Formats: sequence, structure tokens, C-alpha cells
Amino acid sequence: MQKLTLTIVAAVLGMGSIATGTIEQKLDKAITVDSLGACQGISYQNGRIFLYGDREVGIIREFKLDHDSLMYQHKECKLTQNGQDVINHPTGIAYNGVGPTFIGNSIRLNAAGTQWRAVIYNVNWKGLLKTGTLDGNLINTIEDNACIQGTRPEYIKYNNKWYVATADYGDHGNEVRLYDPERLAAAKSTKEPGVLYKKFTCTPWVQNLFWKADKGVLVLIQNKHEGRQWRFTYVDLKKSVETGKQVVISEVNSIDRADELEGFSFLGDNQKGIAVTSSRKNNVNFTSTLW
Repeated sequence: MQKLTLTIVAAVLGMGSIATGTIEQKLDKAITVDSLGACQGISYQNGRIFLYGDREVGIIREFKLDHDSLMYQHKECKLTQNGQDVINHPTGIAYNGVGPTFIGNSIRLNAAGTQWRAVIYNVNWKGLLKTGTLDGNLINTIEDNACIQGTRPEYIKYNNKWYVATADYGDHGNEVRLYDPERLAAAKSTKEPGVLYKKFTCTPWVQNLFWKADKGVLVLIQNKHEGRQWRFTYVDLKKSVETGKQVVISEVNSIDRADELEGFSFLGDNQKGIAVTSSRKNNVNFTSTLW
């Protein structure tokens, strides 16, 4: 009866048949993709797959899914301007096809991880893919000084309006923040009035975010400890925003990997996904999820 009640509540909230603790995730296959440096994330855009990393400069490469592998499409973007590395450590691509595209950059300023410079860049995404650099495609640079430890932008929808969500990486004070994309696009700082819409507290070591729109779920892509091991935390976005703290639907700790999980995306459905790590080998990992 309790499980049935949870399922009914989830359906009312627009989350399909999700019930607390029922999400299972497993690793199907690991492959190695080179020329990315340390891979920092994945962006899945209507069948197109973009992996990004911190090679000698920040880099984005496009791939196509071929059964249980990836085919490089010989398309590469260097996140440089006038030959200079600008987004040297890309940590998130917020793309929804209708609003501005944002790329995050998180720079640790001290070994203790207590000082960060976090920057969000408003970019001409189509232009970047066409020319392969930020030259002429960097629209605005925004200091994310509302952050605590770094930035990792991802589009989400709350009450039928788009926002750019981001989160911190650290062991204390972590938050998920929702920024107004129109205000963010033109701002110089995320502390400017009207940029920050809402926020809620979350658990440590969030490397990236993924928005599962059809279920109203935000996936926190995390490490269990600083820089190592895998954790996926599925949170009810609406409840989390309303209560001011993460409301967990399910926490997945079952994938036994010691390396640094960096990013994750579902591949257009509710089951198949790709998780990426900063490792030199087995940095692209195909997963299956059961809801």
C-alpha cells in the first residue's frame, strides 16, 4: 500500500511512476575516447552527442551513437579567442534550442578548494559549431560570484518557465541555484538583481546536472568523495525548490568505479545513458536505468 501511495503521488506530480528508492542504474559497457584531455561532461542535443574536456585548451568534440559505441564526426571546437584559451575547464553546457546557450568554467584557485573563480559564458552556439572557436561567438562573460564552489549550467523547467540551474562542488554549503536565462544572458555578475530566482541546498561533490524533463527530475551527478567514485542522486525539482533543500527520489551508489565521474546524459529515452569520467581509459560509459 505504501509503494502504491508513493506511485500515485509521483504521478500527480508529473513524475511518471517514480517511487522513492526504486531507480536502478547499471554499467553496461566502457570505452575509451581520446583527444579530450580529461573529459568534463556530455551534452546530448536531439541525437547529437558533444563531449567536452580540458585538453591543451578547452575542447568540444561531436560524436554520433553507433549501437554501443561512438563515432567521431570530425568536428571539433576549441574554446579559444584570438588563439588564447578562454574556457580552459568547461563544466557544463546549458542548451535547450530556444534560449541562449551557456558554457560554464570552474577554476580552483587554491589547493584546499576554498577559493574558486566561476564564469558562465553566453555563446553563439551555432556560430561556435560552424567556425570552431569563440572568435565572434562569445556574446557575454558572466562572473558566477553567487556560487560557492564552481559552476555547471544546465537548463531546467520550473512552473513551465525555463531556468538555468547550476550547482557547487565541495564538502560544505552546497546549493543548486536557478538563474533567469534572460537576465543571466546580459549580466556581468550572477549577484545582479533578478538573476538568481531560487535555490536549494544539496549534498556534496556535484560535478554536473542533468534535467529529465518528462519526469520532473533533476539528476545530481556526483562523486562519493572528493574526486572519486560515482553517485547519481535523483531529486524532485519542484519539491526541492519549494522546500529549499533537495528532496531525494532515489540515490544510486551501485556502480563500483573508483575514478572521477564528471557528467551524464540520457540518450533520448528513459533507459540508455552515457556517463563520462576524467580518466584516460574507459572514460565513456554506457549505462541502463530502470525506473
